[in-house]
Amino acid sequence: MFKTLSTLIVGANARNEDRVRDAFAIELIDQKIREAEVSLKTAKATLASLIQRQRAEENQRKTLQNRISDLTERAQHALAANRDDMAMQAAEAIAQMENELTIRSDTLDRLDQKILRLRTSIEAGHRRIIDLKQGAIQARAVRREQTIQSKMHSTIGTTSSAEEAEELITRVLGRDDPFEQAEILSEINSELDHTGVVDRMGDAGFGAATRSTADDVLTRLKSQKD
Repeated sequence: MFKTLSTLIVGANARNEDRVRDAFAIELIDQKIREAEVSLKTAKATLASLIQRQRAEENQRKTLQNRISDLTERAQHALAANRDDMAMQAAEAIAQMENELTIRSDTLDRLDQKILRLRTSIEAGHRRIIDLKQGAIQARAVRREQTIQSKMHSTIGTTSSAEEAEELITRVLGRDDPFEQAEILSEINSELDHTGVVDRMGDAGFGAATRSTADDVLTRLKSQKD
């Protein structure tokens, strides 16, 4: 039971998180792009530091190479002058500088590799940020289109003003004619009090007429003409 409830809670949290991510997708995209730009800026600063160190190491190596060349030449002159003691001192100094030169050369090799890898990473990161920005522009356009479509749907949807007007027109046109209804009620009432029977019998010539007819009017008009 507890495991089932735990699974349901995890599922509900995941759905809530998805809804939040969907609602704030554009904001999240912009934030992630800013974070990527900060990382790229940091990588560029690191690359600049490595290049600065590389140049310093290269200068130190050149200085050592020049000093080794100079001492080597001096040691040769000392040997030629039978000054083995001076030549030995120069040899010891040359040995130390050669060891230092080896270390600096190894350091330069490692720096070259690091710089190459970081340059490649920065170039890839720069291209990726450009792609992300273009994708963000497309995402904003899609979101605007979705918003417009949503507003249009709410305006001309199933509960739109146009449909409400059509429904009202249908209701008005479908109502009973009040004048026709009054005539029908009058006919019903005349039948109930039997006046309708008297009128019909008078029209048929049985007894005095109870109402004027077209024939009566026509006969009167003819008599007035004569």
